[in-house]
Amino acid sequence: MRSDLDEIPEHCTVEVAMEILGGRWKLAILRKLLDRTHRFGELMRAMHGVTQRMLTRQLRELEADGLVTRTVYREVPPKVEYSLTEAGRSLEKIVLLLDEWGEWYLDRARRPAHDQTGKSRG
Repeated sequence: MRSDLDEIPEHCTVEVAMEILGGRWKLAILRKLLDRTHRFGELMRAMHGVTQRMLTRQLRELEADGLVTRTVYREVPPKVEYSLTEAGRSLEKIVLLLDEWGEWYLDRARRPAHDQTGKSRG
């Protein structure tokens, strides 16, 4: 656990969650790892738009926070796999609910304005 979390008052637990899960790619990474263990290259291909540097950074932060485990296999070339820890798995319901909400929101946003309010704009 990061030492800077000690500075957040106990009544601000949402801030703790935001500090750990905040970031453009962390929830998307967790969503992919809910399905199964992935290698770095698989995650790169699955995360459209993420740079190698950013994915590495986000994975390191998730690992430091105890949500993701990194396993290195001594092979040539080296094989590295990422999977969820028990703490990472504890986020399953939250991640799936956010995934479902994202689908709902996209569907709603793609509908014409009059379908959303019951009356047409104009």
